[in-house]
Amino acid sequence: MADLKLTNVAKTYGGSVEVLKNINLDIKQGELIVFVGPSGCGKSTLLRMIAGLERISGGELQIDGQVVNDVPPSERGIAMVFQSYALYPHMTVRDNMAFALRIAKKSEPEIKQAVEAAAAKLQLTDYLDRLPKALSGGQRQRVAIGRAIVRDPKVYLFDEPLSNLDAALRVATRIEIAQLKEAMPDSTMIYVTHDQVEAMTLATRIVVLANKGIAQVGTPLELYEAPENEFVAQFIGSPAMNLLAGEVTGTGKTTTVTLAGGGTAVSSIPTTAADKGMKVNIGVRPEDLVRAQGDAFLFEGKVNITEALGEVTLLYFHAQGADQGVIGKLPGIHTGLRGTTVPMTADPAKVQIFHKGQSLRYRD
Repeated sequence: MADLKLTNVAKTYGGSVEVLKNINLDIKQGELIVFVGPSGCGKSTLLRMIAGLERISGGELQIDGQVVNDVPPSERGIAMVFQSYALYPHMTVRDNMAFALRIAKKSEPEIKQAVEAAAAKLQLTDYLDRLPKALSGGQRQRVAIGRAIVRDPKVYLFDEPLSNLDAALRVATRIEIAQLKEAMPDSTMIYVTHDQVEAMTLATRIVVLANKGIAQVGTPLELYEAPENEFVAQFIGSPAMNLLAGEVTGTGKTTTVTLAGGGTAVSSIPTTAADKGMKVNIGVRPEDLVRAQGDAFLFEGKVNITEALGEVTLLYFHAQGADQGVIGKLPGIHTGLRGTTVPMTADPAKVQIFHKGQSLRYRD
């Protein structure tokens, strides 16, 4: 198992098309790092650069202290699980998992032991003599993961491994991957996904990629509760964080923001007297909004649409001062709100403040 270090890593195509730049990241042994970001942000490209399937245009990649920029993929000690299972259809599960070891000329007793140990971890023991066509999609993906495990690599790379599964299988396989990581606590894994649930539930740390670089690195809860910028604030969480324009009118240990729509937001993020009059956006997650009591409100708006999901009800507002519609997420079932004007507020500890796209929480 291994540590990885990326220093000023960059990727360009044709010398002029810049895809990634200044990627600096330390990955420690035993971490499960998840790369997320919008389509085209370079997360799969970065994974393939670590694997050696794409050349690094600039910077340095180290695995266990060794610079591997020019080391062939087969010599990096990395195993990759792709979105497509890519199983040999004419081979049994046992032979699919054993194939790489046979190519490496391992002895049959070694191969048998490695395959059976991996099959036990992945609950595939009863399927070792089946062909892939006799397996479900989730079982096939587990075979692909098993093919990586038997190689005992330094680093496991997963490139959207659940994307081809239906919703139910995706949930089941996600849980199996989490259990697999618990069974292999020293293994280092890097996982690419566009699914926020996978990122939030699997990751030791999440790397959010945007604008050719890293927008923020942190634990799932750090990114959810304390985003460094508006991009991360709106990318992490579903529905996305609401942003409302306003002006700082009260400073100190707590900050008061008077909003363009006439409401007032109070945040536990401190400010100084010099910040008074600053134009800001306040951010509050839909699930942190509650119905206001009395005359004080963060904003009030007319409910255009409601979506009753059983455990929660989504309220879609038109709110003055918001660039986009505001969404509230109230626990339980709420009927009769469509077409009414509802005042909403939030706990100051849940209210973020952004100036020019950056959180005031992280100022020096």
